[in-house]
Amino acid sequence: MLEYKTMVLLLMSREINSKSKTIRQALPSSWKSNMASCRQSSRFLECIEDNFLSQVISTPTQGDAILELVVTSASELIGNVKIGGSLGCSDHALVELTLLREMGITKSIVRTLNFRRANFQLFKEIVRRTPWETVLRDRGTEQSWQVFKDVFHRAQELSIPKCKKSGREGKRPAWLRQEMLVKLRKKKELHRQWKQGLASWEEYREAAQLCRDGVRKAKAQLELNLAREAKNNKKGFYRYVSQKKMVKESVPPLTSETGKLATADEEKAEVLNKFFASVFTGNLSPHPS
Repeated sequence: MLEYKTMVLLLMSREINSKSKTIRQALPSSWKSNMASCRQSSRFLECIEDNFLSQVISTPTQGDAILELVVTSASELIGNVKIGGSLGCSDHALVELTLLREMGITKSIVRTLNFRRANFQLFKEIVRRTPWETVLRDRGTEQSWQVFKDVFHRAQELSIPKCKKSGREGKRPAWLRQEMLVKLRKKKELHRQWKQGLASWEEYREAAQLCRDGVRKAKAQLELNLAREAKNNKKGFYRYVSQKKMVKESVPPLTSETGKLATADEEKAEVLNKFFASVFTGNLSPHPS
């Protein structure tokens, strides 16, 4: 097992300190007995239990209250929890813990389709040879979709080879430029030096403030450019908007031919399938390949 030791420094801003009474009321009065003193605490405990989480800290971290939370679904991976000391003038205690994790680097074995070497002519031929009218006759939506998916996957395996997935693990945000990346790396290095006593807190705080302001300006400039070029770059604009949306839209309720409102996914699929079948002529003209 490899031990990753981390120091959790919980710094409370002035705004949070001014609302410390509200925060105290929202937390449970006793973690051991799962007792709650108000409605907010009860809802919080229900959320913890519904997601099978457990609170690791059992010692008060500010006075007689436990305001710092370390919740996890795998308590066996956390050990050596120590509470003591404080950072500067903060009245919150430092929480030190050890995360246990297995050694070794897992290599990705993900394989993706190589469309550059695909034989699309073979793919079209396999799909064209399938007697769709006979195969899909008297079948429901789920059965028809399963048949189509099987034919599609078989044609895909025969005509499109696979290759190892390459590239970076994650792409940079659109607003992150090289100049901003250098500043962020410098801030990270100053934080490491400050923890080792090689740099002062004022130097690290100044670098952190510069990075924070720079990130905000970069994001604002990106949004301004997208708004100005929305007419010419609609794809980029709506891609950015969809990334910011917290809720993904689904198919709204549909009304069937009988006037019944379809709300379930299977019912919506059946309504759409019947509508498409009603406008399908069956006399297909051959498309040029």
